[in-house]
Amino acid sequence: MKEALKLINRGTDEILTESDLKKKLDSGKQLIIKAGFDPTAPDLHLGHTVLLNKLRHFQDLGHRVVFLIGDFTGRIGDPSGTNKTRPTLDAKDLEENAKTYEKQVFKILKKDLTDVRFNSEWCEKLGADGLIRLAAKYNVARMLERDDFSKRFSENKSIAIHEFLYPLVQGYDSVALKADVELGGTDQKFNLLVGRELQRDYDQEPQVVITVPILEGLDGVKKMSKSLNNYVAIDEEPDEMFGKIMSISDDLMWRWFELLSFMSEEEINSLKKEMQDGKNPRDIKFILAEEIVDRFHKDGDGQKCKESFLNRFQKGQIPENVDSVKVNIDGESILLVNLLKETNMIASVSEGNRLIKQGGIKVNSEKVNDPKFEISVNSENLYQVGKRRFLKIKI
Repeated sequence: MKEALKLINRGTDEILTESDLKKKLDSGKQLIIKAGFDPTAPDLHLGHTVLLNKLRHFQDLGHRVVFLIGDFTGRIGDPSGTNKTRPTLDAKDLEENAKTYEKQVFKILKKDLTDVRFNSEWCEKLGADGLIRLAAKYNVARMLERDDFSKRFSENKSIAIHEFLYPLVQGYDSVALKADVELGGTDQKFNLLVGRELQRDYDQEPQVVITVPILEGLDGVKKMSKSLNNYVAIDEEPDEMFGKIMSISDDLMWRWFELLSFMSEEEINSLKKEMQDGKNPRDIKFILAEEIVDRFHKDGDGQKCKESFLNRFQKGQIPENVDSVKVNIDGESILLVNLLKETNMIASVSEGNRLIKQGGIKVNSEKVNDPKFEISVNSENLYQVGKRRFLKIKI
């Protein structure tokens, strides 16, 4: 029990309640562990894997995972963490995205202990009568206890009626599956607790709710998301994946170690000490990038990517000691040409635009082709103008 709880607690934000979890684990039965994913984009990314890794922990303890694809809830649009109503999605897009989820999820989960289910299976059978009965189990005042709904209501922003259905339908999924445990991000806490309460209404033993932290994307600020283009897809080519991981800031690196690495806490703390003692953060980032590339591709691919990465820098005649500067900006991003002008790498914006057209500007050894290319806040990259001007800029 002690070892099981240690494994489950690693990287989790909250368990509601741990005493209930102990009882379920102590029962000796194989538990049903549920997590839902709305197929709103065609690829799973590293942000999803924080939750998938925790599901795998339960499988390592012998329990059964239901990887629930929200093809029904995806049509509603999850209101969690948003300040406006999400657009409804096309059923065909959801279906195509769901196919990629089914294919990619077994890069982490064990096939023999995973059931892939779609919540349209039982939600479509509810019909209008069933949805009305379900809606009757909650009131508006309870819904407005949600932080995002409450904030939008107080700011006189629109809340569409169908958005109230989302947490109810997600909660009903737990009833349909008789879930023992449901996992979700911290932004899902309200929805997960609705499932716990609905199970009581249906005379089921309430599920344990486990929340995991939200992984910040490449910008180090916002939740990893394909729509924000700050993501690393788990199906990306090894070199692309490796390069993106190497582009994150040194501060974000430790957050990713905590939430994505399978290294022990002791090993990670040892790496932190090495950096404090003067080890180059880049060399520590290599360890993280190699581990993640190997996990989603083949063992040894990470090492090959590292060699390729180093060769690109060396063949590009990049000096070993490049000057570093920090730049403060207003807002979430800055145009690349404006950043280069501010740091005196170019004399003017027009010069920057001309060099971009000529292929003379690179970020992390990759040519930039778009004059409107933007750099996000909290990023740290190597910039090259022409053949001889290099600068590391932390924003």
